[in-house]
Amino acid sequence: MPELPGTSGSQGDEPGPLPTGMGSRPGRKPVRLDPAASPVAALAYRLSELKAEAGDPSYAEMSTRLGAAASKSSLAAAARGQVLPTWETTWEFVRVLAVERLKQEAAEARREWRAHWEQAASAARSETTEDRTGHDQTYPGQAEHLERRGRPLLVRRLVMIAAVATAGAALFIWLAPLSGKNKPTTSATPAQTASSYDDSAFEQDVTHPDGTVVKTGTEFTKIWRIRNTGTIPWRGRFLTRLNDTPCRAPKRVEIRVVQPGEPVDIAVRVRASDSPGRCKIYWKMTDETGTQLLSAKKPIFLDVVVG
Repeated sequence: MPELPGTSGSQGDEPGPLPTGMGSRPGRKPVRLDPAASPVAALAYRLSELKAEAGDPSYAEMSTRLGAAASKSSLAAAARGQVLPTWETTWEFVRVLAVERLKQEAAEARREWRAHWEQAASAARSETTEDRTGHDQTYPGQAEHLERRGRPLLVRRLVMIAAVATAGAALFIWLAPLSGKNKPTTSATPAQTASSYDDSAFEQDVTHPDGTVVKTGTEFTKIWRIRNTGTIPWRGRFLTRLNDTPCRAPKRVEIRVVQPGEPVDIAVRVRASDSPGRCKIYWKMTDETGTQLLSAKKPIFLDVVVG
């Protein structure tokens, strides 16, 4: 089972946007998006088209049964086109539909949609910068009014700046002998580098899919296949059990070294309970100290029927 978000949204589902010309569920008024309106609207339009191509599941279904690590309200907002969703929400939207349902290659889908998201994010940052500089926000005649007021104000500000500069120079001359340094030093700001990220994608239950019936008291091996979809190699990682059930399983299982883009099969030996019932055990990826990793994801789990 895929790792999913730690919290879920409300039970209802919010109407999401539909591309122009696309139908809607009965009783819902379609929200038409214009992809030419802005890069954010274009991103939402692409998400809506992907959702339609994947069979148009509800946002509640995407966040629960399909395993998106985002709430249904966040997924709906991403396809509405009014605000830019986070990259994490965008990727979960794409992952459960493009990768899990439409079986597209995860790394390729991630590169394609990351480019779409960064284009929208860049445009959103540019718009925010324009708003802060006050472009196109003056009323008629305001420019002339500000110019008349600004002249004496400018003179006062120049006098103040000169006074502060003079005081600062005097203070420096007084402190320089005490410091023993005649030349000021500067520190270089390190260049910004692209940030690495840690991520995973569930691929399949290799053995004992959900609902499998096992005999009482027997031992079996549960195997999941997951993929490292981030840029960080997995080293020193484990699957750590989160709960206790009548079925018995090890507290911790080591995960071999997994390079970015590489899949890994993780096997856990389980002993069925001695009496019939349901057995559902949760595991979470942790480091050697037991600290949970990929906190935005829900645990993976085993879910069998003992009979």
